[in-house]
Amino acid sequence: MITALEGTAPSVPALEGVGLRLAYGDRVVADSLDLRIPEGRITALVGPNACGKSTALRALARLLKPSAGAVHLDGRDLTAVSSRELALKLALLPQTPTAPDGITVRDLVARGRTPHQRWWRQWSSADEAVVDRALAATGVAELADRTLDELSGGQRQRVWIAMALAQDTPVLLLDEPTTYLDLAHQVDVLELVRDLNRAHGRTVVMVLHELNLACRYADHLIAMRDGTVVTAGAPTDVVTPELVAEVFDLPATIITCPVAGTPLVIPEGGRRDNAPSSG
Repeated sequence: MITALEGTAPSVPALEGVGLRLAYGDRVVADSLDLRIPEGRITALVGPNACGKSTALRALARLLKPSAGAVHLDGRDLTAVSSRELALKLALLPQTPTAPDGITVRDLVARGRTPHQRWWRQWSSADEAVVDRALAATGVAELADRTLDELSGGQRQRVWIAMALAQDTPVLLLDEPTTYLDLAHQVDVLELVRDLNRAHGRTVVMVLHELNLACRYADHLIAMRDGTVVTAGAPTDVVTPELVAEVFDLPATIITCPVAGTPLVIPEGGRRDNAPSSG
C-alpha cells in the first residue's frame, strides 16, 4: 500500500488559518485563532461541545467568512480562489447536510461530480466509475436505487460520505462523520478515511467527539477549548492526563492501546466541576 506519511512533515501546510476571528453576528466564537493543517495527514479537531471545532471547519471551507485573519489553501488566500477551483480542491461533509425530497442514493452521490462538469465535458463513463467506487467504498452500493428518505440515519451518513468521496478532491473536510453510526460503522468509516489518506495522500480534517478514535485514526490532533487551540501535534504527544483535564474537565489515566499502540483515555470518574469543593 502507498503511504503518504513516509518522511518528514511538509513545512508548508495544505490548509492554514491565521489570526482568525470567527463570529455569528455579535457572538464571537474564536479570536486570534491559528490552525495549521499538515499536508497529506489526517487531522482531527477535538474538544468539548461548543468549543469552536465545527465553526473552525466552516471557516476552512469558506462557508464562514472571518471578520479578521485569513485562510490559505496551498499558500493562496482562500478569498482569491474561484468557487469552481475550490470545489475541485476541497470537499466538505457538513454536520447536517440536506438533500431534495425523493432523490436516490446514486443521484445524490453523482452530485459530487458536479465541479468536474463543463459545457464541453459532460457526464462520462469515468464519472460513472468514480460514483461506483464511492458507493462501494462506503458500503452503500446495494442501496443505489433507493431514495435517501428510505434509509436509516447511519445509512444516510454513509451516502453523504460517498458523495464527498465522489467529488475526488485532494482535501477532505468531515464534520462529525461518525454521527448516527454504531461503533462498527464508525470504525468502518474511519478505516475508509485512513485508506484514502494512505493510498492517495489526501489531506483530511475531521471533527470528532470520540477522543480514543481520534487518537487511533488521526496523525495530527488539534485540541480546542473556548475558541482557542490548547495544543496540537501527534496523539502520543498531545493526549496526556493534564491535557484531558484541561480541555475536557475530566480526570483520566492514559494507557497505550494494546491493539493500535495509540493513546487510550480511561476516565477516572466524574468531571472536575462536579466534584465537591475542598474549601
